[in-house]
Amino acid sequence: MSETILYGNPGWGSAIVEAQLDVYGLPYRYEAVGDLFESAAARDRLRPLNPVAQVPTLVLSDEHGGQVMTESAAITLHLADLTGRDDLVPGPQAPERAAFLRWLVFLVANVYPTFTYADEPSRFVKAADAQQGFRDEVDAYAKALWQAVEAAAGAPWFLGVRFSALDVFLAVMMRWRPRGDWFAANTPRLHGAAEAARALPALAPMMARNFPAPTT
Repeated sequence: MSETILYGNPGWGSAIVEAQLDVYGLPYRYEAVGDLFESAAARDRLRPLNPVAQVPTLVLSDEHGGQVMTESAAITLHLADLTGRDDLVPGPQAPERAAFLRWLVFLVANVYPTFTYADEPSRFVKAADAQQGFRDEVDAYAKALWQAVEAAAGAPWFLGVRFSALDVFLAVMMRWRPRGDWFAANTPRLHGAAEAARALPALAPMMARNFPAPTT
């Protein structure tokens, strides 16, 4: 019987799925693929499983169908179905279900792509003298998107009194640009939910593996 394998890279979006597997207590093997921007070998290794060579890429065990799963939102919903649990994804009759689905898709369809485009602008803008301007515009757009998410956020968690996978997404994505100081000043509710999620014992292993404290 094959085991579940998560292909990822420390500090990248695979950390979102890594945390959920930890929360659910699902056994898996982590395979670090390397920097998919810098390494053609890393892309070639992943492409047979995921044609766009992105992480997270999850290969389910034979026990769970043996299928390849990509797209963090799809994986989030599938893991909840697989486990039959609602601690990360509100159930179909939960009053917060609609808001959860709306903002889950908003994060992955709107906010997440700003990192895809701006992390390495040369993939999309070939003129070297235009790349920094492109990145600046995408980063400015990302800030506007984050402020739209902030306007919908509750406290202490995004959905208010209940923790969900949205807070896992925030815990990881808010370690990226524009980083902590900007989020604390401009999106205090999101920042608070992300900080609270990072402090949860269930998320501590993921945080330690992906965002280790700097050494002195």
